[in-house]
Amino acid sequence: MAADKTDEIDAQPIENIDRLIHEPARLLIMSYLYVVESADFTFLMRQTGLTWGNLSSHMSKLEDAGYIKVIKEFVDKKPHTMLTLTDAGREAFRAYRKSIKQVLDELPD
Repeated sequence: MAADKTDEIDAQPIENIDRLIHEPARLLIMSYLYVVESADFTFLMRQTGLTWGNLSSHMSKLEDAGYIKVIKEFVDKKPHTMLTLTDAGREAFRAYRKSIKQVLDELPD
């Protein structure tokens, strides 16, 4: 039986993919935060199309992992939530990008 082209693909990069970041909603959040210094909750909700509860849930998972910092404050007596990537989150996102690029680059044409 002839070897399939997929037998030649190194599975290691795909195994290294951070599954926490890889989830589509969290990938969106991380992508937006990667290119800005910080973003407020409402901005991310509008940009990602996530509901309040969905964004909050994913935000909590990223915060628990140490990937984002959540800053809650009051502005004109109204609650205001800001999110920013931590150094660990920025590094995790860079590693994720590198792994994804490697996986895609190794696919046969």
